[in-house]
Amino acid sequence: MVFEVGWDSTTTYPDGHIPGARYFALDAYEQAPLWTRVSDGALEERLRAEGVRYDTTVVLYGTDTTAAARAAVLLLYAGVADVRLLDGGLAAWRAAGYPTVTTVPRPAPVTDFGITLPGHPEYLLGTEEVKALTAERNAALVSIRSWAEYSGVTSGYSYIQPRGRIVGDVWGHAGSAPLCMDHYRNIDNTMRSYHDIAARWRAWSVTPDKRVAFYCGTGWRASEAFFYAYLMRWPTIAVYDGGWGAWVQDPANPVAVGNLQRPLRKDASVTP
Repeated sequence: MVFEVGWDSTTTYPDGHIPGARYFALDAYEQAPLWTRVSDGALEERLRAEGVRYDTTVVLYGTDTTAAARAAVLLLYAGVADVRLLDGGLAAWRAAGYPTVTTVPRPAPVTDFGITLPGHPEYLLGTEEVKALTAERNAALVSIRSWAEYSGVTSGYSYIQPRGRIVGDVWGHAGSAPLCMDHYRNIDNTMRSYHDIAARWRAWSVTPDKRVAFYCGTGWRASEAFFYAYLMRWPTIAVYDGGWGAWVQDPANPVAVGNLQRPLRKDASVTP
């Protein structure tokens, strides 16, 4: 199955989409105010309504790769075994000269997801699990945010006021400004070379031998980083579901601003 992913029904999907693609509205899979995943029961119900089972091959794309990556992580968490992203999204499809259509295919709901959901509960962490991870010796909590967010210049969000970073984390790059992911993409928005991505992580001692959890403001950018690590076959990875927005709900959770940690290695670019 192919899905175009976006936030809600306010979308350009009706104006033209990949033939056969249905629309995957993320607002039905996340819950306010922290925009974490819906309950396991609700997630299974919505996937079955779309006709998705654990053994369905699902291809995701969008005008925003971070949205498609967020959907990918939710599907992998649920237990869907074969989840893929269209590299470069809808723009790449159109640039290659492929057609778009306006017809909307109907879903064919299924009654059984096929396995007990979630199939991979380890892919999404809550706040208490993140606290435990930061205390581990061979683990890394990786901030997928702009340098301005990581250093505490801005929170990056109109609805998240506190600024700073989680004590014990490291910087994993994101983009040149809040909510951007240009450090992970080529100029045409396709995935940057995995050698480049891994080198940036390695500069901050983020390596595949560690237990690694990615976070951002709520979870979208972290999901894109997660999916790239997933493609690289890193064995123990997760997303902090809720991210910075969830962490600062409790004033007792330690945060840092200033006194920036510097990379522990000197063999990769660290330019913000």
